[in-house]
Amino acid sequence: MSYSITLGRTHHSFATLGELMARATPLRSGDVLAGVAASTAEERVAAQFLLADVPLADFLRYPLVPYEDDEVTRLIIDSHDASAFASISSLSVGEFRDWLLKYETTGETIAAVRAGLTPEMVAAVSKIMGNQDLVLVASKLRVITAFRSTIGQQGRLSVRLQPNHPTDDIQGIAASILDGLLYGCGDAVIGINPATDSVEAMNRLLHLTDDLIQKYEVPTQSCVLAHVTTALRCMEQGSPVDIVFQSIAGTQAANKSFGISLDLLAEAHKAAVSLERGTVGKQVMYFETGQGSCLSADANHGLDQQTCEVRAYAVARAFDPFLVNTVVGFIGPEYLYDGKQIIRAGLEDHFCGKMLGLPMGCDVCYTNHAEADQDDMDTLLTMLGVAGCNFIMGVPGSDDIMLGYQSTSFHDIHYLRQALNLKPAPEFEQWLEKMRITKQGRLTPVEPMNPLLAHGRV
Repeated sequence: MSYSITLGRTHHSFATLGELMARATPLRSGDVLAGVAASTAEERVAAQFLLADVPLADFLRYPLVPYEDDEVTRLIIDSHDASAFASISSLSVGEFRDWLLKYETTGETIAAVRAGLTPEMVAAVSKIMGNQDLVLVASKLRVITAFRSTIGQQGRLSVRLQPNHPTDDIQGIAASILDGLLYGCGDAVIGINPATDSVEAMNRLLHLTDDLIQKYEVPTQSCVLAHVTTALRCMEQGSPVDIVFQSIAGTQAANKSFGISLDLLAEAHKAAVSLERGTVGKQVMYFETGQGSCLSADANHGLDQQTCEVRAYAVARAFDPFLVNTVVGFIGPEYLYDGKQIIRAGLEDHFCGKMLGLPMGCDVCYTNHAEADQDDMDTLLTMLGVAGCNFIMGVPGSDDIMLGYQSTSFHDIHYLRQALNLKPAPEFEQWLEKMRITKQGRLTPVEPMNPLLAHGRV
């Protein structure tokens, strides 16, 4: 299936649907590095014109990654709901965009067709949408999940408290957790990236966070972001595992480079559900994604990085996750060169994830060698808040001293909650009032006899 158009005196031709998708993608350095990006702005516009006329049904007829070669493609095709797709099956990509932007198309309307959408359909429509389009449509969508706290409700913004330490020092991590809780952060999860991916290290951190949660009756959940196989071994030993983490990608080959498969994720999901540690819900998986992972693994099948990214969301939604977030600027300028590209990618990822029914958060972040700064992150943070992002990161001082990148701080959360009148998760909001950390929703000066400080340490 080829596509062609003449603009002015120039004829543009694209040999496959995958090539058309890649050329239509807004500029990003990763696609240039992979040799799939449009060579000029005119070629990009030509591809976007043509993509707008592609029937949505073509993405079912012409899989971008062969069915027989890739288990992610098989998951996408085999789980497609034709009845949910029926009402929009006659639309082109451009008509689908127009339908999404209508006043009459509500979040409930979109949710009704969600099971009929493939990641490629959603990626395609995002490529012909402006930033404000991505924000508007995402703001219509709510994806609510629960474990010990309820995430994603209208008018609420949650936080992953990220107390990483370069040597997994227990006191250093505990101090960061205490700091975050006193700033009203942690209702999404207390999530620690261990410096060492071992059963011993994970067990030590699991017991630290579980002891704290139990002692102070914090309505939240913990997660140590070790490999899924490490989590399985910890569960076998009876460790207090709340949420199981794994980085995922959009092709079988890229997931293999992560040391995972769909069967392995299913095994971990089943094991975590069986522990029944949730109190208000039972979603137990936490997935992280990021544009560029398939390219960096040489596993993109000639596709652009954003299309590969959205295919990862098909993997995520197969396991009913509690949390999903794009670590949008973490992979570096080789894939997202500057603030403009990071902002665009973050809005795309959030929109596409929500369209596919995922509880999307975002690590609003950049590496120090990217052409980006905190002002760029403030812009993305604000736009994601307007778009209804489920959660963001809370990192002490916004500088992750273990992973070595810049994210959002405890103070940034309060900026967004104040500016947009957002609240924490309802269970966590009540706990903050009970613990005298907030009063009528506002942070209060920490009292010397606050229960969290009563013994001088967590």
